[in-house]
Amino acid sequence: MSLADQIFIDMCKDILTNGTSTEGEKVRPHWDDGTSAYTIKRFGVVNRYDLSKEFPAITLRKTAIKSCTDEMLWIWQKKSNNIHELNSHIWDEWADENGSIGKAYGYQMGVKHRYKEGMMDQVDRVIYDLKNNPFSRRIMTNIYVHQDLSEMNLYPCAYSMTFNVTQKKGDDKLTLNAVLNQRSQDVLTANNWNVCQYAVLLHMLAQVCGMRAGELLHVIADAHIYDRHIPIVEELIGRETYPAPVFWLNPEVKDFYDFTPEDVRLEHYVTGPQVKNIPVAV
Repeated sequence: MSLADQIFIDMCKDILTNGTSTEGEKVRPHWDDGTSAYTIKRFGVVNRYDLSKEFPAITLRKTAIKSCTDEMLWIWQKKSNNIHELNSHIWDEWADENGSIGKAYGYQMGVKHRYKEGMMDQVDRVIYDLKNNPFSRRIMTNIYVHQDLSEMNLYPCAYSMTFNVTQKKGDDKLTLNAVLNQRSQDVLTANNWNVCQYAVLLHMLAQVCGMRAGELLHVIADAHIYDRHIPIVEELIGRETYPAPVFWLNPEVKDFYDFTPEDVRLEHYVTGPQVKNIPVAV
């Protein structure tokens, strides 16, 4: 069993056993038949992954590493808010007739501001500081911008990354760690997807900045399982597990903007069968 499997199983069991139900509350999400989508939720879930020891892809079912990397690069590299620049359909429900999701996600990453006598966006500022001021406690991004919320088709769920660099005794390289803050998460559909995305991001940034990937801390304010997902989750966490896969990142890439999903691979990745036809609340 991988550590990611153990974390996922323990988290799901905790939500199902100790969580609180939103049934009967006035909730925003609904199913495609118009029925309110209720959840069982836990407040303040914190999961820690040490990327120096293993890559955190669960083996209970397959996480599509190239697809989740593509979405991460859509936000962090392309800084796009248009689904026509994304090679999947996960954002289609929130796009307008032109393909835009409004001033959300990639749009916010690309907004420039004055820093160090010049204009930078959030991604370039992170890379600049990791290379030039790595021990700063101010290396972070935030896309939950209140003045633009009314122009976002969906408020950001994973909204902030805080980077922290450490120096291990006797190591000639620095170690890059990060905290991913998420206000809300649909555990079945998005948990390991998000974990893998930001683990890949951490590996990429560490490589281009001459560091090693360290710990990824994932903080979820509202971790929930939807009512129609409960039997699916119960079946999933009862499955056989396998050893963690081996992560490969193209060592030839030295510029963050040169990465593509083809530069990422999970080797020896053995998993259970894919879960299909998961109902999605919108």
